[in-house]
Amino acid sequence: MAPYADMESIPVVGAAICDDLQRPTKFLAARRSYPASLAGKWEFPGGKVETAEDPLSALHREINEELGGLIIAADPITGPENGGWRTSDRHVMTVYRAIIAPGSSVEPGDSHDQLTWVDATNALELDWLPGDIPIVHTLLALLHQP
Repeated sequence: MAPYADMESIPVVGAAICDDLQRPTKFLAARRSYPASLAGKWEFPGGKVETAEDPLSALHREINEELGGLIIAADPITGPENGGWRTSDRHVMTVYRAIIAPGSSVEPGDSHDQLTWVDATNALELDWLPGDIPIVHTLLALLHQP
């Protein structure tokens, strides 16, 4: 039996921040700065959904906390785990397509030491967290070629 298999899944949210919602050509990747086991790995920014918090509110809170910016969220990228993506034995992530809100900007905060825009030519060159790799592949299929 996998660790935590008997425990309820913990909902988390992530943002696939794209350059455009209608015809995305690239998306934002964030490199973890801690904990040591995750430092240097790339991910979709986001985090845990708190008790009595809806997923979209959690997404906006997490992006503001982690990147200091505001986003406009769109539809989720449907995953195989009841619409979400299993990113660990305990965590199931709902990933929303999003853009940076007009007049806002994002920068790495305490959780990340670098942000970079990636596209179909270079996204898979990054050292992604294992649970995010299937999401990257799905998102790449949604990108438009410039």
